[in-house]
Amino acid sequence: MVAQSVSEILARHVSLSVECIDRMYLNVYVPALQRDKGAAWFFRGHRRQPVASSVLMAAMSRTFLAALERYIDAHRIPVVQFRAGERKDDVMAERLRRFEREEGVVFIGKAQEKTPVFRTEKRRDAQGCSYPWIVRSTAMVNHYYVYAVDRDFGPFFLKFCSYFPYNAKLCLNGHEYAKRQLAKEGIAFAALDNGVRACADPARLQAICDGLSAAKIDALLRKWLRLLPHPFTAADRRAGYGYEISILQAEFSLTQVLDQPLHGRLFFEQVIRENLDLGRPDRVQLIFGRKINRSTPGRFRTRILTEGVTPSLYVDYKRTRIKQYHKEGRALRTETTINNTYDFRVGRRLANLPQLRQIGFAANRRLLALERLGHDCMLAEATFQSINRPVCKNGLRASGLRFADPSVHHLWHALLLFRLLADGFRSADLRQHLADLHGRPASSISPGAMTYQLRRLRLHGMIERLPHSHRYQVTSLGWRTALFFTRTYNRLLRPGLASVLPSHAAAATPLKRAFEHLDHHINAHVAAARLAA
Repeated sequence: MVAQSVSEILARHVSLSVECIDRMYLNVYVPALQRDKGAAWFFRGHRRQPVASSVLMAAMSRTFLAALERYIDAHRIPVVQFRAGERKDDVMAERLRRFEREEGVVFIGKAQEKTPVFRTEKRRDAQGCSYPWIVRSTAMVNHYYVYAVDRDFGPFFLKFCSYFPYNAKLCLNGHEYAKRQLAKEGIAFAALDNGVRACADPARLQAICDGLSAAKIDALLRKWLRLLPHPFTAADRRAGYGYEISILQAEFSLTQVLDQPLHGRLFFEQVIRENLDLGRPDRVQLIFGRKINRSTPGRFRTRILTEGVTPSLYVDYKRTRIKQYHKEGRALRTETTINNTYDFRVGRRLANLPQLRQIGFAANRRLLALERLGHDCMLAEATFQSINRPVCKNGLRASGLRFADPSVHHLWHALLLFRLLADGFRSADLRQHLADLHGRPASSISPGAMTYQLRRLRLHGMIERLPHSHRYQVTSLGWRTALFFTRTYNRLLRPGLASVLPSHAAAATPLKRAFEHLDHHINAHVAAARLAA
């Protein structure tokens, strides 16, 4: 099982493969109220107040919180005060198990968090008279987490800041959306904790995941803004002070469910061991399709973290990260998390989701492609060693085809020629060709010697016998091996050795000068350490 290549595992042992948006963390804000001048104009220009001050903001906050309290009482919604260090998702998971309705608010959580706010400071004009002036600041403010279940999207939360300009955060999960849609359409499926393990209609599942658009996410927000108390009046919204959405964090996942849990775990460990260099800049730019230079910010690294007995692989690029891990012992999850869309010169508005989707999923695919190459190179090393070692099959033994051995080198040249023959070759053809390469008559090579050469080529898989004949044809493995071995020996090994060997007759090539420079420094180091003989 472990000896199989990555390509073979993914081609033969993946029962379900799904690309889906995973977790999305969105900023919900009023664009015109993100700067101090915009906030001042809201009160003086829009609401016609004589001055803009934090007193007016406090009055708005009291109205909003009173409406929220009435909503909680009317719908008998539990209120949870989050404790420091408490995982909010764990609280939601526990209460969600007891929630029986198809749609509604599960509970509302409260937590104090530091956030940007506006405050008023006193300034003086030329005559010395004081006046209020709105400036940006930060403060610890109550936030209200509305944990709810949507009929189409499943569990999500909408977090409101209780102070002006009432910025909010929306968090949803694309896999939960997909599960809800499968259930509505009556398509049978088995769920993972955050994904799908099996599905009766995989093509429809992928179509549902592809259909999670910016418009549907926007519709989810508008629906719940209508249902929940709103901090801005209808007149404010008609005047252009409505919420918009930008992307703070987006996760794009590829889930490949493997047919055997043990098979998948061992395979994943092999992948991690062979790809510890994926965080290097030259490898990162292949994954993300971006040019890396000295001015590119961020740390380029590969990290291996272990939770229990399951390792996870992380590759970082600027503020974007790829995580790969074995999910619940059943699936290989490859997940690209984009924390700043500007890393890819893409805007933050939700309308840019299609472009980000393309970037995220392409990064997942490129990572798997690099892993295939890396792991298959490891298997190629095993193949190389098996060709050089003796082989025993069906009670027959043959010596290894040692690289750079002159007699074996002649065999490789013969295979390159015979690959072009449509009807294969005979023992006599190989005998004549080897005799020409050795520079001696064919009669000097005995039939027993030819039988020996044919047997070692056949047992190593380089040639195969045509049925009901005494003819042979070169296999694909034999042709590729012969081509690689002969080109490596003729074009790399021989000229390279001629360049570096300490011969006075050899030209002073750059490679030879580099070796002589290295030899000089090694000798100097040995002499300095008093290790010379």
